[in-house]
Amino acid sequence: MGRCADEGRLLPWASPDGKPCYLIGDGSGYLSRVADNVESVQLGMAVELLDHADDMLADCRATSAQLHYLAARMAEALRDVHRIARSRGARLPVPVHDEDEPPPGT
Repeated sequence: MGRCADEGRLLPWASPDGKPCYLIGDGSGYLSRVADNVESVQLGMAVELLDHADDMLADCRATSAQLHYLAARMAEALRDVHRIARSRGARLPVPVHDEDEPPPGT
């Protein structure tokens, strides 16, 4: 799975109709910095949600409605983290291998 130079950066938000948004550029512009900040906030919120989940799951008095709400927020956070991972993975440099040598790990 290679990376094409014309592929844009998958942004950490979707269009109003739920379609992915992409940014074409070198990664140094204003919108890239906004996307970096949004990713940072989303990752921080996911960590806080995990801490909240630990507390709630340890509390035997948590109601099914509370747990349902927690699961819904965790699904949202997982979608955000997955989008961030896909975006960052797509921006990793493609390793260049010497054609005479097998790739590492083979």
